[in-house]
Amino acid sequence: MRNAWALRIRDGDARALARAATGIENRDREALDVLRELAPFAGHARIVGITGPPGAGKSTLIDSLAAAIRERKKTVAVLAVDPSSRVTGGAILGDRIRMQQHHADPGIFIRSMATRGEAGGLARATADVARLMDRAGKDYVLIETVGAGQDEIDISELAQITVVVLVPGMGDDVQVIKAGIMEIASIFVINKADQPGADRVEQELHAALGLASGTEPPVIRTVATEGSGVAELLDAIEKEEPEKTGALRSCASDLRAGVAIDHLGIAVESLATTIPFYESLGLQVGRRETVTSEKVNVAMLPAADARIELLEPSAPDSPISHFLTKRGPGLHHLALRVPDLNAAVEQLRTSGVRLLNEPRAGAGGHIYVFVHPASTGGVLLELIQESK
Repeated sequence: MRNAWALRIRDGDARALARAATGIENRDREALDVLRELAPFAGHARIVGITGPPGAGKSTLIDSLAAAIRERKKTVAVLAVDPSSRVTGGAILGDRIRMQQHHADPGIFIRSMATRGEAGGLARATADVARLMDRAGKDYVLIETVGAGQDEIDISELAQITVVVLVPGMGDDVQVIKAGIMEIASIFVINKADQPGADRVEQELHAALGLASGTEPPVIRTVATEGSGVAELLDAIEKEEPEKTGALRSCASDLRAGVAIDHLGIAVESLATTIPFYESLGLQVGRRETVTSEKVNVAMLPAADARIELLEPSAPDSPISHFLTKRGPGLHHLALRVPDLNAAVEQLRTSGVRLLNEPRAGAGGHIYVFVHPASTGGVLLELIQESK
């Protein structure tokens, strides 16, 4: 592993992990590079989403669940997604304050994340921060959603196991579930089960589930403030097979969340005469090299989170030379960065997409493959995975 920051995270440095999480939330390029550097370690954690209506006691339940996980000698990251402050844009509930009993435990990492206006109960960066925790080596990642109720179904796109929490005495509990989130539940929890009405909620829940197709999810009673039923909940979570549609297990979902524009490839007659124009815009050449296999000289100019890649032929029979003869200088290709190129190639082949080469090393040491314009709507597309 070349990235020292990523190495510190894998070595268990909590400060490095917290800094990376902050950077990912702010879409900092260096932090996102760290996330990509850690990609080979993906797939270790069990990702559990905790959702349900406000007042269901989700935070207290997660607090008790985290403690139970630690009793089993496992590590856990808690991502608590809170509403945003209108003043600072940050999380206003601060679940880290609620969980101060764990502050001295290096096996528990707690992060509050503001929604920043995103609907669906999750922050935009939640998926990437969950990936970070997984790749950092956490055994569990617990994600608490805002608690928006029936519309809060985005968690099913991210979590492998979704726990829907209900409590007695909230009126049309099951009707709310039937209206939106019943279908996403892997496990139902009736929290505060020592209160009147718990039996009715469970009866209505079983009746509603009986009308649905497929296997009925388990229903577990808990009293999170006392820790009652939490061990049984953890047992149920450990028995659940992680959903293949979960973001950290699904190729399609992982690709969708991890794809980003890497660069624009522009064919030019001469680097020497073209570079000054881009320098006049304030861009600077970050790296120059010759890719012998493609017979091309490359100048890379970073631009925000992407870059411009100027391509000059190094030989008369270079593909770039043929492009210039046929079309003249201009846009040659668009490059997208993907987290797992082999998975992307496999998926594209299954879909019948026409690829122009097998994955191989290119400029900067990254691995790449080209997709024929006939499959992309007319643009030569390069998919790359940066070198590890």
